[in-house]
Amino acid sequence: MFFSLLLVFVIAQRMVELYIARRNEKWMKSRGALEFGQNHYPLIVMVHSLFFIVLIIEVAFFEKQPSPYWPFLLFLFALTQAGRFWALASLGKFWNTKIIVLPHADVVKKGPYRWLKHPNYLIVALEFIVIPLVFQAYYTAVVFTMLNIVIMSIRIPAEEDALKQLTAYEEAFPNEKSNKEIGKI
Repeated sequence: MFFSLLLVFVIAQRMVELYIARRNEKWMKSRGALEFGQNHYPLIVMVHSLFFIVLIIEVAFFEKQPSPYWPFLLFLFALTQAGRFWALASLGKFWNTKIIVLPHADVVKKGPYRWLKHPNYLIVALEFIVIPLVFQAYYTAVVFTMLNIVIMSIRIPAEEDALKQLTAYEEAFPNEKSNKEIGKI
């Protein structure tokens, strides 16, 4: 029952987020925003969808029970959800599951974006670990952590390139060296 409740909560949350993302996409594109990363986006959707399928299979097939540490892990999950809400709220209408950039828009540097360029990606990485660990689904935690690393190695550079092309992204983060500068060292 606990597993079902948590799963329904997370899936319902994702459905609401997809609705918000579509609404934000329409708003941004109506103002001239451009979309990037269309080639890797289906891979992201596939991995996130498979995460739930594999988690359900692992928990059901191997009859996994909640971890003895589930209260602590559930607390960590709650923290990730608070961070997720903070990150999405900080971006407001600029948040999306896709890479959609409004030319010349101000780079968001509030909320968790004051300290991290991609806090929501960190939160997703933590969710891929914490949610399975609540139910001792170690296989799911390891496999989807590895898949997420692969996806983020594609996604983050694509997003940063898009932001650099259309906004003052590099000026917003002046203390960070670009890939070109690092290559010269």
